[in-house]
Amino acid sequence: MAPELAEELLRPSEIKALTGSANPDEQDRVLTREGIPHRRLGRRILVSRFHTREWLAGRPVAPSRGVNLALVTLSLIHI
Repeated sequence: MAPELAEELLRPSEIKALTGSANPDEQDRVLTREGIPHRRLGRRILVSRFHTREWLAGRPVAPSRGVNLALVTLSLIHI
């Protein structure tokens, strides 16, 4: 994964702490319910640190700001 992208995305342990679950299906539900933009790649959940900080601050989270997660593809992420 590109260093810039790796720094911008939450680690799996951080997503677990944020959502209270290690299960990607439940993580997806929590993030959607809370209005936190994210992407799902198979069993992986991608969440921007920017969006998380905005949500924590109580500001409206606009998916068009920060990293464009729509451009992330499996070919960019080396699991």
